[in-house]
Amino acid sequence: MYAFTLEMSVRDYECDMQGIVNNSVYQNYIEHVRHEYLKKVGIDFSEYTRQGINLVVVRAELDYKSPLVSGDTFLVGLNFLRESPLKFAFYQDIFRLPDQKPVLKAKIIGTALNSKGRPELPKQLDALLTTP
Repeated sequence: MYAFTLEMSVRDYECDMQGIVNNSVYQNYIEHVRHEYLKKVGIDFSEYTRQGINLVVVRAELDYKSPLVSGDTFLVGLNFLRESPLKFAFYQDIFRLPDQKPVLKAKIIGTALNSKGRPELPKQLDALLTTP
């Protein structure tokens, strides 16, 4: 069960010479889904930036399970959890559709930096993480 899911499709230009999605493209997929999730829950990335708050990735762990090819449709599932008092984690999985074949497992750890460059979670984000 995921807090958020988004269905997407592979575009031809995302594939490498082997005809499979280039490994770096998966980071674009999961980043897009993180941004869509944050918008859905009322976190405005660009407004935070204007306020001097920067949401940043501090660690990315990606386990590639099987490749996607041009034209494949896939689902990205996301869960958002507190990692520590000043860090949060996005747990994300990609599954090929319609057979649900696992493609990627990712754990993305982030934090928020205030205008002085120090870790500080904004109240709205903090509340989202502490809500059961």
